[in-house]
Amino acid sequence: MRILVVGGGGREHAICWALKKSPKVRELYCAPGNGGIAGVAECVPIQVNQFAEIAEFAVDHAIDLVVIGPDDPLSEGIVDFLEAKQLTVFGPRQNAAIIESSKVFSKELFKKYHIPTAAYESFDNYEAALAYLHSQQIPIVIKADGLAAGKGVIIPHSLEEAEKALHDIMVAKIFGESGNQVVIEEFMTGQEMSILSFVDGNVVRPMVAAQDHKTVFDNDKGPNTGGMGTYSPLPHIDPSVIEEAIEKIIKPTAAAMVSEGRPFRGILFAGLMLTPQGPRTIEFNARFGDPEAQVVLPRLKTDLLDIFLAAINGHLGQMDIQWSDEAAVCVVIASEGYPGPYPKGLPIEGLDDVQDALVFHAGTALKDNQIVTNGGRVLGVTALGSDIADARAKAYAAVERITFPGKHSRTDIAKKALVVQP
Repeated sequence: MRILVVGGGGREHAICWALKKSPKVRELYCAPGNGGIAGVAECVPIQVNQFAEIAEFAVDHAIDLVVIGPDDPLSEGIVDFLEAKQLTVFGPRQNAAIIESSKVFSKELFKKYHIPTAAYESFDNYEAALAYLHSQQIPIVIKADGLAAGKGVIIPHSLEEAEKALHDIMVAKIFGESGNQVVIEEFMTGQEMSILSFVDGNVVRPMVAAQDHKTVFDNDKGPNTGGMGTYSPLPHIDPSVIEEAIEKIIKPTAAAMVSEGRPFRGILFAGLMLTPQGPRTIEFNARFGDPEAQVVLPRLKTDLLDIFLAAINGHLGQMDIQWSDEAAVCVVIASEGYPGPYPKGLPIEGLDDVQDALVFHAGTALKDNQIVTNGGRVLGVTALGSDIADARAKAYAAVERITFPGKHSRTDIAKKALVVQP
């Protein structure tokens, strides 16, 4: 089969890497791809928002399946557009991708179908939002309604910070039109957990659980990012809690989307908080997480292409999906200054010296036969091991071998999962 993956980040590198292992894949393309993806797929210089060009390429190259990676084109209706051109596509249609592209929609869905989540109110008026803010306890969570590259959630720890965050989102428009509405919700305490699922309407096939590290610095300090590292499995979390989240949150959400006339087909990503009252929903995404994909897909033993095709053809419930017992840890290497302004074009050294690890490229480019930085999150270094400690040691050993000016990574990824032996 001829496959085209749309996207150019670490998530898409992991998807391409997984698809490349399938004996059914004859040709693999990625648009636009990046410096690392070029090692496993032919990169095509078409941007993710160039729907007509993507369709033209797919038709001209007799592409059998288009796989959509990022959230932006999903929210803008790329699946609907390509299906109208008689192309086979894996990913949710626009009316289902709204579960990620509008936090107001998703919160109202949770309320209507009694899906556990934080108490909240939504606003499209700045003065009304400000008045509500003054009546709430701090810390609090303020979310831009629309997509904001993983940075649209602010957790102020003082009223002054909260007022500034609200002003920045709704008045200064730091996230553009995504800030036309906001959700203000209670601050939940507990550990976060990510569960991604292959979904086709009412059929939900959960993947192995993972945990992300959202803030830029050690000990969960600093501003939120798109994710600084992940690990899977979660040995410190009781399996019954994971099962409760699947049965009380993920499956009911998929069923709710069907009831709303918005059946979801693709990757449904649940961001969850394990509160003292049980698992609650933080948010849902409509695609693979980044960097969750970088630890989940290396643990997948079943052919990823077979799973995609089963979901498209309505056979997902019949799939026997197998997972490795190995642990996976991914450490993100970021540019200096991220998630604020950062330099680009810096040469990356040491990639060929990495052993016992996978290096997924998130923000790189190929310039004069040299891999250079081209984003805030540059690389995701993933290692597999017999347990979290083993995988973690291998991942950090690989991180040490890679250098570029201003390189930054957290040093405590997966530390929560280290079980101290008596």
